Amino acid sequence: MAAEIHSRPQNSRPVLLNKIEGHSDAVNAAVLIPKEDGVITVSEDRTIRVWLKRDSGQYWPSIYHTVSSPCSCMSYHHDSRRIFIGQDNGAIVEFLLSEDFNKMNHVKMYPAHQNRVSDMVFSLESEWVVSTGHDKSVSWMCTQSGSMLGRHYFDSWASCLQYDHDTQHVFIGDHSGQITLLKLERQTYSTVTTLKGHEGSIGALWWDPVQRLLFSGASDHSVIMWDIGGRKGRTLLLQGHHERVQAVRYLQLTRQLVSCSADGGVTVWNMDTPREEAPQWLDSDSCQKCEQPFFWNVKQMWDSKTIGVISPYSLTLATFHEGKHNIAFMDMDPSRGLMVTCGSDRVIKIWDMTQVVGCSIATGFSPR
Repeated sequence: MAAEIHSRPQNSRPVLLNKIEGHSDAVNAAVLIPKEDGVITVSEDRTIRVWLKRDSGQYWPSIYHTVSSPCSCMSYHHDSRRIFIGQDNGAIVEFLLSEDFNKMNHVKMYPAHQNRVSDMVFSLESEWVVSTGHDKSVSWMCTQSGSMLGRHYFDSWASCLQYDHDTQHVFIGDHSGQITLLKLERQTYSTVTTLKGHEGSIGALWWDPVQRLLFSGASDHSVIMWDIGGRKGRTLLLQGHHERVQAVRYLQLTRQLVSCSADGGVTVWNMDTPREEAPQWLDSDSCQKCEQPFFWNVKQMWDSKTIGVISPYSLTLATFHEGKHNIAFMDMDPSRGLMVTCGSDRVIKIWDMTQVVGCSIATGFSPR
């Protein structure tokens, strides 16, 4: 069952602010630097670049660093200015950026995978770097010692991940279309459950730890919302893209989902659906109000067949826009209403999204 969509007039659309060109191969990731007019990019051309906006209004590289293997992904932690770069050879390299973003020092190299690193996240709370790779595994390594803590193998490529920093749960999407939920420990792990709903490989995941919503985009052109926090195992299928979905981002303040596809499609979904007020929490595996299992007991949801049921409610608004280039990766700064997109055409685009996602986006929300 697909969500019912009522498109509103396309008079409000993303406004292109800047185009950044200069990479000689596909740009695999681009991240907006919070509180700065800057963007960090990594590319198949083996370069890591930090672009800062100059007085002319154009972006020029303040850092241009070449590594030994194509750069496939990155994780940037702004408060510590630590940046982790995943590479095609399976290694992850850590750098430390200077306060003025004009210098980058090598910190450590992590032998994380035997093949291309597909996605990763750095957790300052646990001092871990958690990554997925084309060697069909997810690994977690200690950033203090550089040692491998654990690894789990899948039957197909592990393509993307999202990590809950507070509880050390990780969602991993793979090439078969499944999403696996693991609970990581320092020297071990446990498999919680597997979420099945897509008919193609998972291209992107986004986890909102506040509302406990998981969003997944896939090559079947669809997005699924998994209502983990609703304690009833509901899912919602969102259809509207015409190509594989490669980036998703949920804006918690305005309760909107932004998704991007390989053909340049940018869709903004209104996710402001009614939710019952949560009851008081007690030490239990199930909700005291509805007696349904909640997030920390996802296995009970799965065993009782409560996950995977298409939700009866539908969306009322979605708007469709055109990015006019292949979008392989997208990042947003909700506090400023900015979006950056990049892809195989070697172009980075910076967008003003305030007309699309509502003026309330710029009221001080600080992204996690």
